[in-house]
Amino acid sequence: MSARTNEFGQPIGPAMPDWTPRAQPSGVTLKGLFCQLEPIDASKHAAELFAAYRTAPQGWTYMVAGPFEREEDYRAYAETIAKSTDPRHYAVIDLKSGKAVGTLSLMRIDPNSGVIEVGNVMFSPLLQQTPISTEAQYLLMAYAFDQLGYRRYEWKCDALNAPSRTTADRLGFTFEGVFRQAVMYKGRSRDTAWFSIIDAEWPKVKAGFESWLAADNYTADGKQKQSLKALRG
Repeated sequence: MSARTNEFGQPIGPAMPDWTPRAQPSGVTLKGLFCQLEPIDASKHAAELFAAYRTAPQGWTYMVAGPFEREEDYRAYAETIAKSTDPRHYAVIDLKSGKAVGTLSLMRIDPNSGVIEVGNVMFSPLLQQTPISTEAQYLLMAYAFDQLGYRRYEWKCDALNAPSRTTADRLGFTFEGVFRQAVMYKGRSRDTAWFSIIDAEWPKVKAGFESWLAADNYTADGKQKQSLKALRG
């Protein structure tokens, strides 16, 4: 906690004399070793994404939209989110197959405070529990911290969504608590679990990602030798 006080003797937060508002995320393409993130384009990605999601409709349970039974319905949804700048949606492209296998977004963007959230994470079975799922998160995180200069990166989910909470912990987020009855969606109430990474923590989190993704962390059959949490220390 800060030891600074104001003229009334009240404790106040650290001064930020050199802070300037950050830029909005744009329609960039972010390329990694296993995947590429690119702005979602319904004409290019909708058919591939619908096919990828079709085998796992349960993946939409904790999403605001979906599931979609018809490709034309998903295409209409993709066309809508492609026009949005907050959230800013990206398709995850498997570099090996060249196909879109998931989506995620940057949202609740606050350039003045340097706060941004990753959300709308919809990863199909084609990338779940693969290096792609981890690298996609890393690429977007690195974009927010290293390129845009944001100082807080948030993850929020339905408090009942155990896989999402486990993933946040694995990726290096700090659990901050549960906001009770925070949201209504799909006709039900949601308690929201909050997680974050701040800029002071990012170098250690980043180093863990880079060590996990490095070639020497893989066995001949493509398995990781050390876990992400272990490499982060």
